[in-house]
This record gives sequence, structure tokens and C-alpha cells, in this order.
Amino acid sequence: MRSLWNAYIDEDLRIEPSGGGGLQGMTFAVKDVFAVKGHANAAGNPAWLATHQPAAQHADAVERLLSVGARLEGATHTDELMFSLNGENFHYGTPVNPNAPGCIPGGSSSGSAVAVAAGLADFALGTDTGGSVRIPSAYCGVFGMRPTHGSVSMEGVIPLAPSFDTVGWMARDGDVLWEVGKTLLDCSVVQSGGADGGFRRLLVASEAWRSADRPYREALQLPLRVLESELVCRPVELAPEGLPQWVQTFRTLQGYEIWSVHGEWIRRHQPQFGPGIAERFAWAGTLRKEDYVRMLPVRQAIKESLTRLLGTDGLLVLPTAPCTAPRSGLASEVTESTRAKVMQLSCIAGLAGLPQVTVPIAGRDGLPVGLSFIAGPYQDLKLLGWIREAARSFAAIFAVQ
Repeated sequence: MRSLWNAYIDEDLRIEPSGGGGLQGMTFAVKDVFAVKGHANAAGNPAWLATHQPAAQHADAVERLLSVGARLEGATHTDELMFSLNGENFHYGTPVNPNAPGCIPGGSSSGSAVAVAAGLADFALGTDTGGSVRIPSAYCGVFGMRPTHGSVSMEGVIPLAPSFDTVGWMARDGDVLWEVGKTLLDCSVVQSGGADGGFRRLLVASEAWRSADRPYREALQLPLRVLESELVCRPVELAPEGLPQWVQTFRTLQGYEIWSVHGEWIRRHQPQFGPGIAERFAWAGTLRKEDYVRMLPVRQAIKESLTRLLGTDGLLVLPTAPCTAPRSGLASEVTESTRAKVMQLSCIAGLAGLPQVTVPIAGRDGLPVGLSFIAGPYQDLKLLGWIREAARSFAAIFAVQ
């Protein structure tokens, strides 16, 4: 059964719980960038596997989940060194999207999204730097959470771009998403939040909605109308300079950090990268420190603007992706064009370090679409509580049928 989906690089990896608690009896999978004692990560590339030793201890996130009763079952595929949003791996193949046959699963947490969507695990860990939990969750039709940057420990996780990297997670329902969040989130920095959520304002990100294809927008109109009847709603323009400029800021900062983290290993070992990945790493190697420094105040201004806009009672609502999952095996110029559109949406929370949840919606053509909610910094538990109640109240809408 598991082999049908190609979700796992190591499906036999098993770690029993070390304690009991809210996740008792549940199973989870981990993206193959999380340290698991005795397991050697490949990070999507055979050269990485060949040049790194098995972990001496579990990643902090893995240890926390085991301590509250969850059982680890399997390490899942990822795009090479997490540097893609497609989920097509040149070396290990493409995980099969259970809810969109013939379409890509999205990356880089591709295997984790597929494992959850196929019912192989109750939930799964991924990482989200530029959309790597949110996009595969939307493409595969599951709930996905990117937390406030720094609110979940990255200890024992292979980095990509540290000032953007987050530990994220996926589940098939809002209750499990909430329970995982209670375990992983650092309560010393994340504000508590009950089921009532406490959100009063719904901010419709106008340019983000314009970035999505018409069929995608139309599929999200019903849930948006329902939400507008529950909260005070108003449209907002986020980026006077345009979201493409925000993408450029994000790419420059991310790319410089990526090369700072992995450049030396790439120069030393000359790994073979698949199409698209190789070109992105080569581009990252051309960025200069002055390019990076110039963009830092731009990011800070974006962060401050969004933080003021949202406060503690505002929710930004937007499409998670600009389109449903593209077909597998498309030409590189097509996939890169889609990637650029995806990043106009995914860079928003990334630049500001904000928590974002994507909720699965049934598209009109049967393919999953994702509706996203972004809250202010450290409102993670409040956001998860609100999502949990919304998913219960509007189960016929907030679910892939």
C-alpha cells in the first residue's frame, strides 16, 4: 500500500513513543531533514546521504512528539536540499498526489503531504522556508501550518535559509493540527489562545486574490462569503510597490542565506542536482553580501507594516496558491513561471515571519484548492484554535470531499 504513493525514503523507520499525552496512539512521518537517532538524512540528494553520518539524537521537534505519545513511522521524500516547490525529485522520483492524479504533490515537503493525504500517517512534519509546507498541503488537500518564525525549535533540522526556516506540520483535520501545535510551539513566546480565537477582523488581501487564476478564486468564493458573514471584513492592499517586488526581496535574502549555509558543501562535493535545482543554486552563488544587506531594511519595513495591520485580532485571508496542482512532467519554463506566481503568495508570511494555516477546499473540478489565513506574530495557538472551530462549523466547506 505504501509503495503506491512513493512518499517515503525510509518507510521502515520506526520509533516508539517515550511518553503519553495528547497525541497518544497517533502516528507521524518526518521529512528527511529531521534528525532521528540512528538514521542518516539524504535531504533529497544521494551526495548528501553519502557525506553525512547517522544522527546521534532526535531533533527537538521529534523528541517532543514522541514524549506525548505519538509514534514515528517513516522518513519522507523531500526536494533536493529543500530548494523547490514542486516535489519532483530527480534522484528519488515524485511522490504520487492522492487527491490530484497525474499532478505534482508540491514541495519541498512533498512526501509528508502525500503521507498525510493518503492516510499513511495521522500527521507529518515538514519544513517551510518559502512555502514548502503550505504549497504541498494545498496541492494535496490537507491542512498545513507554518508557525511564527522562531516559535518552534529548529534544533536537529537541516537548515536552508535560517532567517526564514520554520518547522511546519500537516494533518487531515483541524483537531490534530491543533494538538500537534500545542506540543511543538514554544509557550514562552507564543500567546495562549482558546477555541474562541478572539479574531474580529477579516482582511482580504486584494492583490493576492488577483494573483490567483480565475477558477481558483471562484472555488474559494463560498467559504469567503461564509467568513464575511461572521467577521468584520474589508479589502486591503498589502504591497504598494507590488508583490513581485516583495518576491525579489525574499529571493535575494533567501538565496544569499542558502549559499552561505550550503555553498561550501556544494563546492567541495560537486553534487549532481536535478533540473531547476542546479540553476537555482548556481544563481544563489552569485549573490553578494551587499545585495543581502540592502534588502534587510526592506524586509523589516514589510514585517512592521503587516504586524501593525493585523494586530492581535486581525486575520489576513488569501488563496494559498495561484492554481491547483500542475501536471507532472511539465517543461522547466512552465514550472518556473508557476513558481514565480506561487512565491507572490507564499512570500507574504515568509518575509514577515508570521503564522499561516492553509485549509483544504474542494475545487469545482475535483482538485484541491487551499484557503489561507495569516495572523499576527505569536498568535499561533489562537489561529490554530480558530481554524479548529471553523473547520468544525463549516465541515462541508472546509474539507476536500
